[in-house]
Amino acid sequence: MIYSCSGINYKKLDSMNTKMIGKLVRKSRKAQGLTQAEAAGYLNVGTRFLSDLENGKPTVQLEKALHVLQGLGFKILAVPKTNHKLIRYIEDDLGEE
Repeated sequence: MIYSCSGINYKKLDSMNTKMIGKLVRKSRKAQGLTQAEAAGYLNVGTRFLSDLENGKPTVQLEKALHVLQGLGFKILAVPKTNHKLIRYIEDDLGEE
């Protein structure tokens, strides 16, 4: 699950894939009023990388993708599905932003 801390509401995402991550990145970048070139400069990544990430390219570098998500205001959590209490807390308390 990924929830934004930048004031954008995102629905619960149980199964994440590169296309969904790309959509989150594009939506967040645009909501912050940034072009791809501006965001790439701010995040210290190439515009080609950012474009590939936003288009859901499955072979983008994980470290760079995490850097971009964090730079755009995302908090990334990997929660085991068996941790029902934490998942419920995240969905109930953080998912309503």
